[in-house]
Amino acid sequence: MKLIQELNQRYGIRNIGYVFRNLSPAYLVETSIRRGEGFLASNGALCVRTGQRTGRSPQDRYIVEGSPYHDKIDWGKRNVLISKATKDKLYQAIRVDLQNHDLFIFDGYAGAKKAHRIPLRVIAVKAWHALFSHHLFVRPTEEDLETFQPEWTIINCADMEAPQLEELNSKVAVVADLSEKVIYIIGTAYGGEMKKIIFYICNLLLPEKNILSMHCSANVGSAGDVAILFGLSGTGKTTLGADPDRQLIGDDEHGWDDEGVFNLEGGLYPKYIRLQKESEPMIWNSTTFGSILENVIVDEKSRTPDYNDVSITENTRGAFPIHYVSGALTEGIGGHPNNIFFLTCDAYGVLPPISKLEQGQAQYHFISGYTAKVAGTEVGIVEPQADFSNCFGAPFLPLSPAVYAKMLGEKIAQHKPCVWLINTGWTGGPYGVGSRIKIAYSRAMINAALRGDLDQVEYKLDPIFNILVPQSCPNVPREVLDPKSTWSDKGVYDQQAKALAEKFRRNFSRFSDVDYLVQYGPK
Repeated sequence: MKLIQELNQRYGIRNIGYVFRNLSPAYLVETSIRRGEGFLASNGALCVRTGQRTGRSPQDRYIVEGSPYHDKIDWGKRNVLISKATKDKLYQAIRVDLQNHDLFIFDGYAGAKKAHRIPLRVIAVKAWHALFSHHLFVRPTEEDLETFQPEWTIINCADMEAPQLEELNSKVAVVADLSEKVIYIIGTAYGGEMKKIIFYICNLLLPEKNILSMHCSANVGSAGDVAILFGLSGTGKTTLGADPDRQLIGDDEHGWDDEGVFNLEGGLYPKYIRLQKESEPMIWNSTTFGSILENVIVDEKSRTPDYNDVSITENTRGAFPIHYVSGALTEGIGGHPNNIFFLTCDAYGVLPPISKLEQGQAQYHFISGYTAKVAGTEVGIVEPQADFSNCFGAPFLPLSPAVYAKMLGEKIAQHKPCVWLINTGWTGGPYGVGSRIKIAYSRAMINAALRGDLDQVEYKLDPIFNILVPQSCPNVPREVLDPKSTWSDKGVYDQQAKALAEKFRRNFSRFSDVDYLVQYGPK
């Protein structure tokens, strides 16, 4: 009764059904099945469907006018302003829609480190969304819940459609009211919208505390050495970060403060398309009872998942808490990184598979964030497309990319990690002609860098991209290290490489406030 009164007073939500708070995963699985939200696969995972939207909807995200952060936000196509009047109309529609609904609440945190964690609440109409939140955010203790007060709230109305309003693009809307600290998700059941909008909030708040928020995975070796791997979805951030010889800190979102790195999440949300036990045992073994499978096709009779089936989407996903991962560093806190890897999926097939970057080059490539958007992660993406995603996470950045690049440069100068650019994309030709670089080779290159095997090898300056390329690497054929040698037509390679270099230059011309970094880019 007390919780219902709080929903009335704090959010204006009235005339609702039952309210459930922080239910156990087993209870939420049972409830989801009973309500027809999902069914069990043969491995015990809960299978759910997200409807028409099977990926994020970045064109449908909005920031409400009049917030105290207005002058700090980098307004543009990724940060779109809407009026309070439009927000009020949406909120009124939400309150009407929630009437007579049972509600599922998760109270928890963003941030493994208590000094910086952000208290948050998820109010959902779907039980599996509460289960998703339990997995992906930091779970509270029973003692935490006794005095818990949310600072930020997500109200997830996945089943309703946004009303036709002039400022909206579609029937989907993800609206952040930074003044009221409330986020509304309307018209999409895709679980990733919840985790990424909170990451967006972390990217807004943490830099104020001199904490660099990062779209990266992180792990730690037996000697305590920390590695972080930046990259957008599909670049191998989770796969390569899940090293069986190292403890996983987290696979997607981290902060870097004066003491080291820490996970912003409590679980993992990896892609499952073409998943194989041999190449990705961590994900395979963690998919068990309590896990969620999003849009994964299963056999009707045996309920065995078919991870190769793309009939719904390429962007099949799963979610599970980090303690499902054998040997993971569940407290989610590590020291300062010894190695930093930028993972790029080069659709042109011309970037070297590994190169070493000095501080200025690291800032240049960080702010450039060159990669390819991989099929399914956003609406309308059906095959890889070359893209520059600032800081390897542009859709999640409210501030200017220069803010994050400056902080990264300061931390590199202070802690002196080795920085590497890793191309996990194509070789021997562009997408459609060449082939994807083998995961085994990418893993061997990263392991060689972690062990220090590349410290004394010969390096050669790439004349086009202005980066140092090692001429040998254990367990990697020499010719693989030189992308030009993998092309049958060397002249076409030169044309493609110069074309990509020009794209780098044109992209970076947008950042006049960091034009001193141009010297570290392609020539």
